[in-house]
Amino acid sequence: MTVPGSPVSPGASKMSSVPWKRLELAALCAYAVVFYSAMVQRSLRLARDYTGKLYGLRAGSIPGRLNDSSDAQWRNFRGNLPVLTIVMAAFLIVANGLRYGCSLKGRGASLVWLILSLIYLCYLHGACVGFILVIAGINYAIVKLFARYKYCTGIIWSFNLAMLTLNRVYEGYSFSLFGQQLAFLDNYRGTFRWHICFNFVVLRMISFGCDYCWTLSSSHFDHKKHMQKCEVCYSGKTCYFALQEKGLSVDKYTFLTYLCYLTYAPLYIAGPVVSYNAFAAQLDVPQKNYSVGQICCYGLRWILNFLLIEVMTHFFHYNAFVVSRLWRQLTPFEIFIISYGVLIFMWLKFFLIWRYFRFWSLVGGVETPENMPRCINNCPDLESFWKSWHASFNKWLVRYVYIPLGGSRRKLLSIWVVFTFVAAWHDLEWKLISWAWLTCLCFVPEIVIKSFSNNFQAKSTLGRFIHRELCAIAGAVTVSSLMVANLVGYVVGPSGIKVLMARMLHKDALPALGTIFTTFYVGVKLIFHIRDARKT
Repeated sequence: MTVPGSPVSPGASKMSSVPWKRLELAALCAYAVVFYSAMVQRSLRLARDYTGKLYGLRAGSIPGRLNDSSDAQWRNFRGNLPVLTIVMAAFLIVANGLRYGCSLKGRGASLVWLILSLIYLCYLHGACVGFILVIAGINYAIVKLFARYKYCTGIIWSFNLAMLTLNRVYEGYSFSLFGQQLAFLDNYRGTFRWHICFNFVVLRMISFGCDYCWTLSSSHFDHKKHMQKCEVCYSGKTCYFALQEKGLSVDKYTFLTYLCYLTYAPLYIAGPVVSYNAFAAQLDVPQKNYSVGQICCYGLRWILNFLLIEVMTHFFHYNAFVVSRLWRQLTPFEIFIISYGVLIFMWLKFFLIWRYFRFWSLVGGVETPENMPRCINNCPDLESFWKSWHASFNKWLVRYVYIPLGGSRRKLLSIWVVFTFVAAWHDLEWKLISWAWLTCLCFVPEIVIKSFSNNFQAKSTLGRFIHRELCAIAGAVTVSSLMVANLVGYVVGPSGIKVLMARMLHKDALPALGTIFTTFYVGVKLIFHIRDARKT
């Protein structure tokens, strides 16, 4: 089921003045305040009662509070933040100093960035940088050799999927596999596993190959037509979409620029994902869509959100409950609180990680898509959720997977391929595959109902009211489905489905399930009111 966006007709501004809508908004806000107050209170109590049983709690920076450091990804990022910031400052001082001081463009800028990035990679991966360069070289050779053939993109995809699988199976390989004379290099593997970061390199290698093939096949992008719809391009600037879609001249697809693109330090570890066309275009002309003041505000907002997650991990130990597998001891409503809290924590964690590296990239003159453009609580349907969660990856999937598979003409089939790839790209685990397929099962009815809903236009006030209520109920069902999929993928796992179902379907759990569904319904209605306000 779905919410096809805010179901508001052109008469929405008139409806917003209706007294009952004001009363409804007041009632929804009151419910939200009561619910979140109860959730905060229960979360504090859970953290206090289970402190001695939770794994991953460490001495915190807030006096008298333990910090939830059970998430390895956040723990590593937070712990390495001082060193990472020093690296960022050094990279930007040298790279920007040479770029603007010596007026470097194209090959000159890419050479400077490549040297600095390789130094960074040697610190991260040590001798394993050799694996990255060898695989990158083979991919480049494949692209250049087969670019003019019809099935070139198929060959590129096959090679990269094979490397993605082999890297995982052999855990980044051992140098001894290639001869005992190289075994000593296993003592110099750096501080970070290279094959984990290589997942993003795979996306870039595919992007380079496809962009080059499509440029040779003279794929046309109507820039004039795009300017009529795009406010950024109409103002004289160039938006990211235009940078991505406009094919470059053939001489821009060089090995030097290619290696610079694969290893570019600000985006290497975690993205955001940027296409080759957009990256290479900004080597000649640095981004101008963000002013210095806007970038400074962007950095300030990051600091404030970092303080927010510090408070969250010190007072609400959601992720520690998952790691400790204590969810089986909780009531259904408490399981919901923990799973919802984990989802919020994950969103905020990735929000901070991705915006940190995007900030670094923006200061360096390269604009990338925003990964978290919308708060997770403002996504009442699966489509808007996935357009907002890891949005740069979503844009990559649309360009290199979804559209080549047929786009909207084969949407019901394409989503299975897309989500299966997303799961396998993250890791080769059945838990993630089951999460992907559960998400697709939720997506199918949403797509079907959305196609009917978009053709329905309520004209009377009563018709609009009924349509709005049905959309709110459908949104609550969709959010519930999303919660179940994420429970399986990130909390209980496939092995815990039976236990979870037994707990949730017991008659004692019905009041909690009713409360949860009502909360989602209220949340969706609040989203509608917010979107109505923005339209007036």
